[in-house]
Amino acid sequence: MRVRTVDYHTAGEPFRIVLDGVPAIPGDTVAERRAIAIGAGGSATAPRPSELDRVRQLLAQEPRGHAGMYGGFLVPPDDEEAHLGVLFWHKDGYSTACGHGTIALGAWAVDSGLVAAPEDGTARVRIDVPSGRVTALVHRSGGRTTGVTFRNVPTRVAELKLPLETSWGPVEVAVAHSGACYASVPAAALGLAVEPGRLPELTAAGREIRDLLAGTAAVAHPTDPRLSGVYGVILHDELGAEDGVLNQRNVTVFADGQIDRSPCGSGTSARLAILAAEGRLAPGEDLRHESIIGTVFGGRVLAGGDPLGEGVVTEVTGTAHRTGEHAFLLEDGDELGAGFLL
Repeated sequence: MRVRTVDYHTAGEPFRIVLDGVPAIPGDTVAERRAIAIGAGGSATAPRPSELDRVRQLLAQEPRGHAGMYGGFLVPPDDEEAHLGVLFWHKDGYSTACGHGTIALGAWAVDSGLVAAPEDGTARVRIDVPSGRVTALVHRSGGRTTGVTFRNVPTRVAELKLPLETSWGPVEVAVAHSGACYASVPAAALGLAVEPGRLPELTAAGREIRDLLAGTAAVAHPTDPRLSGVYGVILHDELGAEDGVLNQRNVTVFADGQIDRSPCGSGTSARLAILAAEGRLAPGEDLRHESIIGTVFGGRVLAGGDPLGEGVVTEVTGTAHRTGEHAFLLEDGDELGAGFLL
């Protein structure tokens, strides 16, 4: 097995873009290809899920990856209006959305020449993901990419104060659908703080809240059941205003206990819609959203829409940087095969 990738990090969170070495995945849309990839569909002509999954495991697991690895398989877009499509993956499977990955893909599409861009100004990269079509606005100065603004699918708030009984006591949880379903809880309500030293407790809390919400009406997507179910739990701290800008720190516990090193792109969309529904953030006002490692995304809700109705459109701005180009191999006789996780 030979697989070629180019790797980026977005505010500290890895994103491994797979350029070749992946079997063709049939389907008319990116969402259908994801269903086939996870084994919920397919045909006699489709690759066995285990064949494709072996590539994912090879790249996500040690010794070529790690438990926090994230990446994407490039696939054809749904139609000619988009530049590319992507299947997002992590150590546990395939996600429906990924904001930090969209930021990295936008930077790569311009840096690689796939999408033409001005020396100074902004290029628009349209990307089809399992939850719909998103846009990366790639900002350029002096021939260099200086930042990317991720414009998400509409975000809808399902609950603002859903009561839950946890091991840490009773809490009220907000739930929003922003391409993936996120539950949001103040860390202080659990007696915790968003600090690296509290990660074991934060991870345990995130897993428990995800399990408690399983099967509840709030986590069911209103139109597409493939987008239902809690993907991430956002535990956040208030940091107070900074130069008049709302300032929060968060850690997002996603999939089976993975920790987002960035402020989480689609999770930031969820936070923006929740803050708008609470009346704390007006359209056009900025949120400074800090990660557990101190990196920052900026975010805002665009005018129009209703977070408690049809949803709102959000923008999240961050930076992505290339970290390497790789040709991964799996040699015959390697007893570890596609790798392992600790």
